[in-house]
Order: sequence, then structure tokens, then C-alpha cells
Amino acid sequence: MTARFATKQDVKAIYGFINELENTVFDYGVFEQYYFENLENKNYIYIVVTDAVQNVIGFCSCHGQLLLHHLSMVFEIQELYVTPEYRNNKVGRFLLETMESLLKEKGYNLLEVTSNKRRTEAHRFYINNGFADTHFKFTKKL
Repeated sequence: MTARFATKQDVKAIYGFINELENTVFDYGVFEQYYFENLENKNYIYIVVTDAVQNVIGFCSCHGQLLLHHLSMVFEIQELYVTPEYRNNKVGRFLLETMESLLKEKGYNLLEVTSNKRRTEAHRFYINNGFADTHFKFTKKL
């Protein structure tokens, strides 16, 4: 298992991951445009994990922003996905540890994640990996 920064060549794999994660099919052209734009943002970190033959088997995206209430750059995991056949093989933990190491190397010390209420397995994963359940998130569709 190897971790590396995501590239433009990973777009199709990541498109499939996000569609599965969200249980939908997004417009590929719009997705590709957003993905390419996000790759250029210096405050966004996208990493993938590959297997022994270089197939992408996992993805983690993390967006950073300066938050006044922390007086710090805060990074939030936006998506973390592992292909079903590699789940329960510590791929998610490897993605998370890789992201944490990258952030620490850059001098950052705060990582957050929001997870849909229905994803109870994800909640256990994050708690088992040191995240505290400290916030509520409210969403309003406009």
C-alpha cells in the first residue's frame, strides 16, 4: 500500500468513489472541472492510496481555511473513501495517518471531520482514531 498526492489522472477513480459515497451519479464534466480546480488550491490536500499494482483503492480530501474562532488554519476532511474490498484492512487508518503527517509537517495542528448521521461505521472509525464527538452540524438547503 502506497500513499501519494492525487493527480488529474485519478479523476475517474475518484469520481466513482464520490458517486458511491453519495449514492448518486454526478455530472462528470462538472465533477472533473471542480476536481481540477481543487487540485490547484494550495489549501486543499488530496491523497490517494494504491495497491501493489498501483490501482487506486482509497481517497482522502482535506480542505483548510483560516478560522477566526480558532485563530488558526483548520483542516477538515471532506471525503474519505476506501473501496469495499479493501475495507477492514487498515487502508482508512493509513489514509488518515498520512493526512495527519502531512499536516504536522506543514505546522498545522487541527483536523476536523463531519460525517452524515447515517454513517455509524464512519463515526466509530473516527472515534477509534482519536477524534472527539464535540459538535453538531446543521445544514439548510437554499
